[in-house]
Amino acid sequence: MSKSNWQALRPIFFAFLVVNLLLLGGSSLLRQKGVDVVALAAANLILALVATVSFLLTLRSLQSQNPNVFVRAVYGSFIIKFFVIAIAAFVYIMIAGKAVNKPALFSSMFLYIVYTYLEVTTLLRILKQKKNA
Repeated sequence: MSKSNWQALRPIFFAFLVVNLLLLGGSSLLRQKGVDVVALAAANLILALVATVSFLLTLRSLQSQNPNVFVRAVYGSFIIKFFVIAIAAFVYIMIAGKAVNKPALFSSMFLYIVYTYLEVTTLLRILKQKKNA
């Protein structure tokens, strides 16, 4: 992977780092509010990994001259995200049973929006820089 790809991943890595630092620093406050910090940290890790894979898949497709490759990459990354997040949520709900922590689930949905926003804006910025786009 080239140096520019690593530089393009900075926003996702930075968001992952900031969320983890906030979880560590504010864990007592989050527990007082009823948030399961461990579930939220696991969701943050899963979302960061899925966003990274999706980003790299789409970024690699931008280098192809065939526009179908980009469309397949976008659809493929959506399917990957959907199934990984659905499986993770299913596993969490099955393990937690009736003790599912709704604040952690809703916070995870917010994190999904953040990671998706960072992924799309970074890809759009790279796409604007391309000469033949």
